[in-house]
Amino acid sequence: MRIVIILLVLANLTLYAYTRLDSGSGDAMLLQDQVQPDKIKLLTPQQVAALGPAKVAALADVCVEWGMFADGDRTRALAELEPLALGRLLAQKRVEFDGGYWVSMSPFSTRAAAETRIGELRRQGAKELALADAGKGQFAISFGVFRTEAAAVAHAEALAALGILLAKVQFHQQPITQTLLIVRDPQQSVVARLKELQAQFPGTEIKVTACERPS
Repeated sequence: MRIVIILLVLANLTLYAYTRLDSGSGDAMLLQDQVQPDKIKLLTPQQVAALGPAKVAALADVCVEWGMFADGDRTRALAELEPLALGRLLAQKRVEFDGGYWVSMSPFSTRAAAETRIGELRRQGAKELALADAGKGQFAISFGVFRTEAAAVAHAEALAALGILLAKVQFHQQPITQTLLIVRDPQQSVVARLKELQAQFPGTEIKVTACERPS
């Protein structure tokens, strides 16, 4: 809670500085009109998140979280982030859930039939496909397991846009582990790029939050 309060105060101080820079000129104006604590209004976390890329990037000790990612999508997302050269500013957090939602296509009576279909789907543009056991000697094609039903449906809709119409969404009872990508103190250009990339990964979310302190 203390970290969140500090973050909100920083946000308000930053907004105040932006206001003074817009309405005045130089350090003299800022020194003439000092920050008055009694006039600071604390923002809610939702209001901080709504500041926009430019102001969020100016805050100190702020992290942007992007995810959740299955392993295949995580690899693709990291590859997209490589040109940004984030280095130690980029971290990964593995999160385990009790269950999720599986996007799949089944059944196939033989492994060969399923593998042939996988080849066809890849030529249609589908990525991160895997052969799965559908039980009773049959096989399925897995397009991934997602944390929420909304994320799974979004992925199925993205497949439908490629002409893949038989993918179905169903609850997956086994525990799943996915990855959250975290960028500390991002620059405006980094935040803007994350928002661009989000469209390529249906079902992922971007959140602004206080960075976790090392334990």
